[in-house]
Amino acid sequence: MNASQQHHSASLKVTGGTLFDGSSAPFPNPGLLIREGRVTVLGAAALSADADDVFDASRCVVSAGFIDLCCNLREPGNGQKGNIATETRAAAHGGFTTVCASPETSPVNDSGAVTHLIREGAASRGVVKVLPIGAITRGLEGDMLSDMAGLKSAGCVAVGNGSRGIRNARILRRCMAYAQTFGLTVMFSPENQSLAADGYAHDGQVATRLGLLGIPEVAETAAVMEMLLLAEETGVRLHLSQISCARSVEMLADARNRGIQVTADVAMHQLVFTEAALAGFDSRFHVRPPLRSEADRQALLEGVRSSVIDAIVSQHQPHDSAAKQAPLPATEPGLSSIESVLSLGLKLVAAQELSLPRLLAALTAGPAGVLGCSTVLSEGAPADLCIFDPDGHWTPSASTLMSVGLHAPMMGVELPGRVRLTLVNGQVAWSDTE
Repeated sequence: MNASQQHHSASLKVTGGTLFDGSSAPFPNPGLLIREGRVTVLGAAALSADADDVFDASRCVVSAGFIDLCCNLREPGNGQKGNIATETRAAAHGGFTTVCASPETSPVNDSGAVTHLIREGAASRGVVKVLPIGAITRGLEGDMLSDMAGLKSAGCVAVGNGSRGIRNARILRRCMAYAQTFGLTVMFSPENQSLAADGYAHDGQVATRLGLLGIPEVAETAAVMEMLLLAEETGVRLHLSQISCARSVEMLADARNRGIQVTADVAMHQLVFTEAALAGFDSRFHVRPPLRSEADRQALLEGVRSSVIDAIVSQHQPHDSAAKQAPLPATEPGLSSIESVLSLGLKLVAAQELSLPRLLAALTAGPAGVLGCSTVLSEGAPADLCIFDPDGHWTPSASTLMSVGLHAPMMGVELPGRVRLTLVNGQVAWSDTE
């Protein structure tokens, strides 16, 4: 949704609650006035100003809008797994105001033409901001480099390989060197395909007990090491997407200390669940990278707490029901997760595994820093806001989920945290007035 295409008539005053923009500690909301898509007054003067509407945010957190670095919108595609209209509405329901669209579309986003298609779809049917990520190789096949100059000029904010590996290290090096010349960040999911082979679960106790084919952690860590060394050599800005192992966090911290330009994210489900979620052969938890051990989960949490991991992502992958109904190895990986990210994070806060300010920073300022933008709520800033009630509750179900994908991580379970209002450029993208 582009600001230029919106018709801003209403002004909105937000009173009460706690204000948080990811950059400093939360503080009582002094008053917030929004006009023409921007924050026009922040402070006591906002309370006495005239506004068309007033939103009482008492007991709520008024946060900068969440930014998702990894979201599958399934468009272009055949539509049965979702589209820009359904999945951006799901994003707004989850409190997200900006999503980075994965290049894994059909056709793959490896050309300016496909990027334009995504941007036009987002402008006409999307309710949140959509930032396309371009495919770093043609068709994401890992062989020939894509037209990165064309992708950048069409509006891609970064280039990456989606969830697929690049088998050939020489091609990986060329990708990085080429992206570096255009000043593009590369976003890679680290996986050594020959080591991962046909696996689909963490190579640990649960896989051994159930007879599942395992993906060893070295499939990830070997790829992380290779990518860090190549990034150091080429000078490219590297972003490691969805790391899942304790050892990856160590290597990341070490690379940062050596001055390598590297950032990273982790999917929310990796912070909440472990390989034990597969114990009942539950195909919803067939994800890639796989859910790993409790020791890995603890290391990932510590990575978020210490800011070694910059951002938490949804890794939202909506599927039609058939894709998840086969026997476990034959199902497609991925959770329909963007609507539950905040709630699962609040469960971590309740368990004292993560502080609320750190959770919100990893959903706002952290991903914004990766993209080179800001979430600071100051006068003149775009009014991208998520207002949520941390003590409210909701239950994911076929009737409450906006996504086409009904394989959310905790279907039928009451979850904490209810998004009351999501504003994108001052326009209501989601409203819950219960």
